[in-house]
Amino acid sequence: MCLAIPALVTGLLPDGMARISLDGVVKTISVALVEDVRPGDYVIVHVGHALARIDPDEAERTLALLAEAGALGAAVAAAEARP
Repeated sequence: MCLAIPALVTGLLPDGMARISLDGVVKTISVALVEDVRPGDYVIVHVGHALARIDPDEAERTLALLAEAGALGAAVAAAEARP
C-alpha cells in the first residue's frame, strides 16, 4: 500500500526542490510537479515528490486523523528511511 501524506514546506531550494517538515522530520523533496509552491504551503508528498498543494485546514485534519489511527508514526518512519 502506498500513502501520500501532507507536509509543510519550510523552504525552497534550487532545481525544483524544497525542504519539508513532517512531525518533526525534515526532508528534501521535489516540487517540480506543483506550480508556485511557497514556504508555509502544505503539499501532498509521495515517494519524495510533491503531487499537489493542499488547503492548510485539510492538511491539519488529515494529519490529526493519521495520528489518531497510529499511521502517522509509520509514515514518518518510512520517510526517515528514504535517502
